[in-house]
Amino acid sequence: MDGSEATVGALVERALTAYASLAELGEEIDDEWSYIQDLTESWRERFEETRAARGSEELAAEIVTAIDLAIVEIGRIQDPHRAIDWLSTFPQVAITALGERP
Repeated sequence: MDGSEATVGALVERALTAYASLAELGEEIDDEWSYIQDLTESWRERFEETRAARGSEELAAEIVTAIDLAIVEIGRIQDPHRAIDWLSTFPQVAITALGERP
């Protein structure tokens, strides 16, 4: 991994990509569509605030590893209901790992 992959901005980008896949899977549950839209908009804004404030900041390897492992776990999710659960869990884990308050 080169240094640019270990910045807050790069990690937020990877997190947002994974988060979008969760939202897409969760949207298979029609009754939850509005909830998913509201939740994902809120967390995307929070991720973007963090990227805007700290985007070029280099991160310790263990922070990058922790968030990347959570992203890998997202890739394993196939159940839309579990994806919806992770839509509120993953951002809190990632933002907290970055040293921010969710």
